[in-house]
Amino acid sequence: MRHGRKRVARLMRTTGIAGRCPRQWRTTTVPDPSAAARPDLVGRDFGTDAAATDTRWCGDITYINTWEGWLYLATVIDLASRRVVGWAVADHLRTDLVNAALTDAIRRRRPASGLIFHSDRGCQYTSRAFAEACTTAGVRQSMSAVGSSADNAAAESFNATFKRETLQGRRAFTDERQARLAAFRWLHRYNTVRRHSRLGQQSPTTYERTTQPAPATLAPAA
Repeated sequence: MRHGRKRVARLMRTTGIAGRCPRQWRTTTVPDPSAAARPDLVGRDFGTDAAATDTRWCGDITYINTWEGWLYLATVIDLASRRVVGWAVADHLRTDLVNAALTDAIRRRRPASGLIFHSDRGCQYTSRAFAEACTTAGVRQSMSAVGSSADNAAAESFNATFKRETLQGRRAFTDERQARLAAFRWLHRYNTVRRHSRLGQQSPTTYERTTQPAPATLAPAA
């Protein structure tokens, strides 16, 4: 049926219906032109057979839209097993967010010194605070070219899958609590249940258990 705009507006006012528009697109990657240059140590080689677990990680930030405001998810992904080894959610885009995700990954995995962490050139990853956190943990930073999403394709693909499968066609979550619960449940399922084509239709945890050698980790503290 065809109706005029004014008629629709009048009927909406009469019934107390208000339109809801999608929120403005949020930019999560803001390059810092003054940041020190970092080499690309991955070179778009995201193959799962390229290295053992806990030798090459990648990370990124994606936004989570809720009707209460924006949330942001920072993840750390093992390139060998595609497992999410660390993550953090916050309502801000400060460096603390990516530091928390890296700290979570280090605590869970205790990798040996020399591990490569690959990211884009967003100001959070090029910050001095994040560089110091990497140095303290014995992590070597690797960065993609400015404006090249293909250089961090594994993380970009993960972000797209996360939003598609958690939102399931919705524009946003109802509130922050719902978004955090959905993120936690999906990340757990992604690691333990969801099959990955690059892993021979196995979940990341199954792949690590059945095909990967034991990771080179630090000895636990006494």
